[in-house]
Amino acid sequence: MPAATLPQIPHYVAAPPTTEELEWADLPIIDISKAATSEGREALAPQVRDAMRTHGFLYIINHGYTQAQTDRIFDIADVPFAQVPEDEKKRFAGDIKKTGSYRGYKLRQYWHINNGVKDQLEHYNLHRSINEVQEHPQALQPLLPELRAFAEHNHYDVLHPILRLLALGLELPEDTFVKTHGFNAKGETYVRFMKYYPRTAEEESLTNNVWLKGHTDFGTITILYSQPVSALQILSPDGKWRWVRHVPNALVVNAGDGMEFLSGGFYRATIHRVVQPPADQRGHTRVGAFYFAMTDDDVKLAPLKESPVLQRVGIARRFEDEDAPTTEQWRRGRTSAYGQSELKKKDETVEEEVINGVVVKHYN
Repeated sequence: MPAATLPQIPHYVAAPPTTEELEWADLPIIDISKAATSEGREALAPQVRDAMRTHGFLYIINHGYTQAQTDRIFDIADVPFAQVPEDEKKRFAGDIKKTGSYRGYKLRQYWHINNGVKDQLEHYNLHRSINEVQEHPQALQPLLPELRAFAEHNHYDVLHPILRLLALGLELPEDTFVKTHGFNAKGETYVRFMKYYPRTAEEESLTNNVWLKGHTDFGTITILYSQPVSALQILSPDGKWRWVRHVPNALVVNAGDGMEFLSGGFYRATIHRVVQPPADQRGHTRVGAFYFAMTDDDVKLAPLKESPVLQRVGIARRFEDEDAPTTEQWRRGRTSAYGQSELKKKDETVEEEVINGVVVKHYN
């Protein structure tokens, strides 16, 4: 039977990787293919546990997509931006502040960065079901089957193995987190494509070269397809910002608030930001492909006290267990407020807001 012919779309050409000497974060590399067996999972679990405890970030390799498949995803990722007219983008823009959902477009200059400067970042968000609960621009219609396959690959072949390893790290049954991350359950786990556009010298000056303030993700696990333009930095345990190096066909995975809450602070929702790329990559656009995972909407984000690990090391609470928000409450609060609410300046670098009774910090 002949192979299906994929729809033709323009090839996205990214900037070459930087040659500058930057201070890179030393992140662990996990071969996720080894998680296919129980023996492999037992061996990987301590590595993933320690990575999420120390860094909150790690690389995943051998995740099941070839370099050619990943290249195709980046071609698709640019379609919502380069192949959709501005008036059509506006028709598919999400009412983010009202709904607490990112479905559809987040258009440029929606978020306030600093000193009156707004963002130069577009993103397009697809509910993981792709076309069951959401309509899409015309240019994406021929690509929906590929997008559905991409969502399923991330959910079942990447997310679920990571969740199993994190559960083992807490000495819980390995399906503990898998059971609360249903593909067909009510929730907002989604595919996101992003495109950053170059900014003016004045905008860079007014924001101290910060494109997106230091923040934590509000879900449980974020999966980022590594791409060549260096701009992502993480706040290391020693208080220094370090760059995340591009590793071809690797995934950059981090924990978010949801995982930190459920693990009683055992796993870290690491603060990260996006800054102006190094000099040899400036002037280029920066396209990203993500899978943002959250538990089902009705899951209460209280620590899993039955974990033998938490019983030994203790729980770091951000709120009392009875006050723990559901995933839907936390998602709506964080989504509606981000880049729109007034932040209270704590010191020269930290600004704060309170969401569902929890202090959320932003690092400028």
